[in-house]
Amino acid sequence: MLHVALWEPEIPPNTGNVARLCAATGAVLHLIGRLGFRLDDRSLRRAGLNYWNDVDVRRHDTLAAFEAAQVIGRTFCFSARATVLYTEVRYRDGDCLLFGGESFGLPPEVVARHGDRAVCIPMPAGKVRSLNLATAVGIGLYEALRQVRGW
Repeated sequence: MLHVALWEPEIPPNTGNVARLCAATGAVLHLIGRLGFRLDDRSLRRAGLNYWNDVDVRRHDTLAAFEAAQVIGRTFCFSARATVLYTEVRYRDGDCLLFGGESFGLPPEVVARHGDRAVCIPMPAGKVRSLNLATAVGIGLYEALRQVRGW
């Protein structure tokens, strides 16, 4: 089982789409910190369609509470500021993929603290500063699944 963690996500449809990815793959979804929406918002449910009830969602008030409560393996921080490509690491069952909010990403100190487990998704054209949150989660999660499950 893999885990996906979103730190302070802001846009309900992005979180709903990530929830759908988690429902499709069996990944646990962790929502951390201040959310830019209520979990019962109609737009969040619409983005997740009727899959929201099929997702193991765990809520954590702070990043520290998330880290203290973890019953997971290693945490990989996805950040545009990281230098290690997400495909250069070897994921294992139980790992967690941590993504920051849409406007600011993960705090620099969190990325720095995870060192070699801070990874990036390349954007070779250099025309955007980041990818859509749900797109980035899909890219990272399916690479981890490919490695863990041997697809």
